[in-house]
Amino acid sequence: MSQMQPLILIVDDDAELSSMLVELLEREGWSTFTVLTAGDGERAVLARQPDVVLLDAMLPDGNGFDLARRWRTEHPALGLVMLTARGDPMDRVLGLEIGADDYLAKPFEPRELVARVRALLRRAAPNRANSAVLRFAGLSIDVLKREVSSRGGVLALTSVEFKLLVALAKQPGTSLTREALSEEVQAGGYQPQERTVDVQIARLRRKLREASPGAEWIDTVRGEGYVFVPRGGGTEAG
Repeated sequence: MSQMQPLILIVDDDAELSSMLVELLEREGWSTFTVLTAGDGERAVLARQPDVVLLDAMLPDGNGFDLARRWRTEHPALGLVMLTARGDPMDRVLGLEIGADDYLAKPFEPRELVARVRALLRRAAPNRANSAVLRFAGLSIDVLKREVSSRGGVLALTSVEFKLLVALAKQPGTSLTREALSEEVQAGGYQPQERTVDVQIARLRRKLREASPGAEWIDTVRGEGYVFVPRGGGTEAG
C-alpha cells in the first residue's frame, strides 16, 4: 500500500462498469469513489478533491462534456478522463478541446485504462505532493479545513490533537521526537512537557481507533518518540 493514495472518482451511471473499475483500480493501490449522476459528481469533486475523474460523457441528469469544461476551469489540476459508449471521433476531439486529459471509448481494454490513469498521476505527482489533503487508506486529513475523516465519519479532534496528527502524517514512516512534536504544537515560547505530548498522543490514538476499528495509525518508537504508519486496512470507503 502506498503511503499517500491517489483518489480516483468514477462518475458513470453504469453500476456494473463502475464496480469493475473499482476492482481494477484498487488492485493498483488507488482509492476509489463512485457516483451515478452529474449532481453527485459535482458534490464529490468539491468534497473529495480527487486526483483523477473518470467521467461518462452521457449521464442521466447532465452532460459529461459540460461538466468537464466547468471542472477544467474550476479545478485546473484535476485529471480528467472522458468515457463514452459512442465511438464518434468528433466526441474525442470535443472532449480534448474542452480540457479533458484523455478519452476512452467503451468498451476499452482495462490495462489501457490503468496505463492512462497512471500516466496522469505521474504528471500530477508534484502537485499532489504539495496537496492540502493528506489521503491514506481509510483516513483523510484536510489541512486547510482542519478536518479529519474516516469510514466512521468526521473525527472530533482538539487543535493540539490535529496538529500532532498532521505533523506525523506529513512524514509517514519517519520517527518524530517528543521535542519535535512539541514544537509543531506550539512553536517557540512555552514548550509542553514530554508527558503532555504522551497524553495528547494517547487521546489521539483512542479517537483514531474508535473511528477505524482494528487500525493502528501511530506507533511508539522506544527512546525516541512516535511514528505515523499508514496501514489503515483496506481502501477508502465511499
